[in-house]
Amino acid sequence: MIHELREYYVAPGKVAALHNQLEKLAMPLFKKHEIKVIGFWNTMIGENSNLIYICEFKDLSHYEKAWKSFINDPEWINGKTEYEKEGPLTVRIVSSVITPTSYSPLQ
Repeated sequence: MIHELREYYVAPGKVAALHNQLEKLAMPLFKKHEIKVIGFWNTMIGENSNLIYICEFKDLSHYEKAWKSFINDPEWINGKTEYEKEGPLTVRIVSSVITPTSYSPLQ
């Protein structure tokens, strides 16, 4: 099992639009493309206005296949274009594929 940690640095004034895009557009497509979301988090205390989420995959092959099919899905392409017609929702996205340590409670 591997996980992906994704951190979105939100564009000014775009927090609500990003949450809407994730909830209404991305979540159903994540399910369709077998991307299991473990959870979403907002920054409560910290320097940046960002959103963090973690996805779970069987292995690296599953990760690559799932994201490739997701980003090429016409529903995602068209929906993302619609959500971003007034500008991008994020200024930066950081993605890291992570694996648990041998002593991690989450395996």
